[in-house]
Amino acid sequence: MDDLFAAERRVRRQAVEPLAAQLRPAHLEEVVGQQHLLGDGAAFGVMVRSGRPVSMILWGPPGTGKTTLARLVASETDAAFESLSAVTAGVKDVRAVLATAQRRLEQDERRTVLFLDEIHRFNKAQQDALLPGVEVGTVILVGATTENPFFEVNSPLISRSTLFRLEPLEPGDVVQLIDRAFERGLEPGSIDADAREALADRSGGDARLALNALEVAATIASGRGEASVSFPVIEEALQRRIVRYDKAGDQHYDVISAFIKSVRGSDPDAAAYWLE
Repeated sequence: MDDLFAAERRVRRQAVEPLAAQLRPAHLEEVVGQQHLLGDGAAFGVMVRSGRPVSMILWGPPGTGKTTLARLVASETDAAFESLSAVTAGVKDVRAVLATAQRRLEQDERRTVLFLDEIHRFNKAQQDALLPGVEVGTVILVGATTENPFFEVNSPLISRSTLFRLEPLEPGDVVQLIDRAFERGLEPGSIDADAREALADRSGGDARLALNALEVAATIASGRGEASVSFPVIEEALQRRIVRYDKAGDQHYDVISAFIKSVRGSDPDAAAYWLE
């Protein structure tokens, strides 16, 4: 329950939030991209808007909206939101959330969304601790992972959850987010067209990366007294194009495949890009 100073504390937290957090959508209609989940008649959107969400696992690259969608599952269904990171949490933390969720359900008839970030980092015993709450519906589990859940998440937990895969954002989606940042007052107030295009293209479909780079670029431009964010400033903020790579996961093979196809296609620029 909020106390008299809760609103003031909230304002102070928001004042230091990075741009990506400040622009986090408050409603499903504000989410950019992921139309296969949120478009007309798409299963995820229909389920959440109906107010009857089920436990789920959100699988996708960084910066594609997993945390945002988890928060919206709670807000759109008037459920309490509890968040844990598998990097720091353990069985004790899971049991504490389940106990709180049980009391909330019995006393207030209100459900709880448990968002577990990096769920693939939980070991088998830790994942098993989630099963009782998920089984009887004490919590609506929303697990987020960048790794293939069929390799990293226990079968009993997968069988009790619905899997939704998120895709990297299209450049046009990133452009919408860039424009939204300036519409909400980001200084110096505008960005050059070529800079916007470069940022959208080089962010690799990662909204968080794009907005973090934009925030850095805007700070540089404002500090220099420039009227807009220019292409050279974006290059300074980004430093280099991002190529996702994980030594032991799916992206390892995706990058190798792209490199081999570039060589077969006699495209030296593309081959050098994926080799880098």
